[in-house]
Amino acid sequence: MALMLSLGACQEKKTSEKSFEEKMDSLFLSQYPSADEPGAAVLVARGGKVVYEGCFGLADLETKAPITPETNFCIASVSKQFSAVALMQLAEQGLLSLDDNLKKFFPEYKADFYNRITLRHIMSHTSGLPDTRTSADRNFALYSTDVESCEFFKDLDHLNSEPGTQYEYMNPTFQLTYQIVPRVTGTDFDSYMKAHIFDVAGMDSTTYFEADKHIPNMAHGYSRNSDTQAFEENDYGETNFFASKADGGLYTSVRDFLKWEEVLRDEKVLTAASRDMAYTQQVMIPENAEYGYNEGTGYGYGFFVQQIEGEPKIVYHLGDNGGFLIYAGKVPSEDIVVLIFANRDDTDRIALANQIYRWQGVKK
Repeated sequence: MALMLSLGACQEKKTSEKSFEEKMDSLFLSQYPSADEPGAAVLVARGGKVVYEGCFGLADLETKAPITPETNFCIASVSKQFSAVALMQLAEQGLLSLDDNLKKFFPEYKADFYNRITLRHIMSHTSGLPDTRTSADRNFALYSTDVESCEFFKDLDHLNSEPGTQYEYMNPTFQLTYQIVPRVTGTDFDSYMKAHIFDVAGMDSTTYFEADKHIPNMAHGYSRNSDTQAFEENDYGETNFFASKADGGLYTSVRDFLKWEEVLRDEKVLTAASRDMAYTQQVMIPENAEYGYNEGTGYGYGFFVQQIEGEPKIVYHLGDNGGFLIYAGKVPSEDIVVLIFANRDDTDRIALANQIYRWQGVKK
């Protein structure tokens, strides 16, 4: 077997799946051929059983720690689905409504248009709010937290579009969840997420990034220097807006993330009605979108949703933060999960995922 890791760290494959395993090994060794470079953890599950688990390259170039199935990656924008689920949980409990407007939670926001922007809009990237955070202040861009990153909303005086009419990918609107949860529950965001999501799923190694927090088995993100072609660390302190939690600060492993997929499937964190609503296209993504366009793809609540005629629905999200490049997708009707967690940013993860779906018989 050709995996670029101590194979004992990856689950033993069954003989009956050897053909798929060989194809997967070949596909990902072509992407990550060197054991001395950053790489990826890859997991495919079907019917609740892992059918492929592969680990390639190093989690940390300084310590030479290899990537394993327990390596914790920054999953970047894949974090958004957890924040969306938290809001839907609170709606199910009657503590808020998804039709509540932002003025209800943020009376300090001055503009009247906040009366027209609902939680549904912020969860589907259709709020119409522009992102006017400044990158000119280097310290702010590198180190700002959720609350600091949302301060510009207070005095914002214009929209890019009428709420609910257009898709525009927007990180700070998801960061608002960090403040909404405690304003509704009286519990801080981190504690709520741990008690009501991570603990329920048994995601014991999953945690939000903080500058002074020790995260076990933590990968660093890396990007190639355009001049030397050497990999250089590219995460906290090197890339903008890395420290916020609700939109992109979650660290988890492929094995922990599979537990998340299982509790979503089994209705342990949301009812089927809420989950299926999140998996439904609320807005289509135009070809000229700055982020997220893919054939037949719209956005639900915290999830990209692809529906192509003749193929089953694919629900997924992408994550890009510094050197991290993440794909977390599934075919709910076939109970297939595909996870590609990379700590280098030079991979065409959509092409890789589509190939896996084809091998699983769900894409043409």
